[in-house]
Amino acid sequence: MTGHRRIGNGEHNVFVLHGWFASADAWGNLIPHLDTERYTYIFPNYRGYGARKGESGEHTLAEAASDVLALAAELGVSRFSLVGHSMGASVMQWIYADAPDKVRALVGVAPVPANGMPFDDDTWQVFTSAAEDSANRRAIIDFSTGHRLPAAWLDGMVLFSEENSDKDAFAGYLEAWAHTDFHDRIAGAEVPIKVFVGEHDPALGEQTMLTTFAQWYPNLELEVLPDAGHYPADEVPVTLANAIEVFLDEH
Repeated sequence: MTGHRRIGNGEHNVFVLHGWFASADAWGNLIPHLDTERYTYIFPNYRGYGARKGESGEHTLAEAASDVLALAAELGVSRFSLVGHSMGASVMQWIYADAPDKVRALVGVAPVPANGMPFDDDTWQVFTSAAEDSANRRAIIDFSTGHRLPAAWLDGMVLFSEENSDKDAFAGYLEAWAHTDFHDRIAGAEVPIKVFVGEHDPALGEQTMLTTFAQWYPNLELEVLPDAGHYPADEVPVTLANAIEVFLDEH
C-alpha cells in the first residue's frame, strides 16, 4: 500500500492518524521532537488525502480503519499503539473495535468521540460547504482554536488542507466522523487510553471528553494542554510529543 510515511527504527510501532483538515504530512511540526530510536512512527493517509489524492473510496471510518490494518499487515506489524487527531481518533477507535488484540494503547489528540458530533443547522451548513469554500474552512479552523492565532497561520492551514485533500473525500469524511455512532462497540474497553485536549478548543474540550470518552473507557487519562486549541501538534508540538511518549513509555 502506498501513501504513508515511516520514521524511526524502534521496537514500539505507533500509527499516527491525521484529522479532517490534514494529511500524513501535517505532523511535520511534531516529528522533530519524537524519539525515533525507541519508537517507529507510521503516518498513513486516508483515501483522497496526501499521497493518496485521486484514489477513490467510500470515505467511511470502516474503510479508513481497514486500510490502516492492511498497512500494518503489509509492514509486518502485529501489535501497535495508535495516535489519532480529531477525525483520526474516530478511525483509531474503529481500528481498536475491529482488532483489539493488536492494539497496545490509544492516544487521542482533540479527539472526535465514537458517537460523532452534534451540529445545529447553521453550523452544519458551514461545515458542509467547506469543501468548496475556503472562507468557511478558515472560519472553522479559527473557531476551533479560539480566535487567537495569526491570520498567516490560518491561511496556511487552509492552503495545506486544500492542497492535500480531494474535495469529494473531504466532504465524505465529514459525514463519517460527524454522524457515525459506534460507541457501543468500544464502551467498557479496558485498553490504556490517554486523551489530550487544548484549553482553547470550544467543541472538543475537557467537558466533551468527560461526557463521552470518560463514560466509555474505564482507564481513561485526560490532560488539558495550556496554550492550545484544536491543533496541539502545531500549537505546542514539543509539549505534545513529550506527553505522548511519556504515556506510551508506561504501556
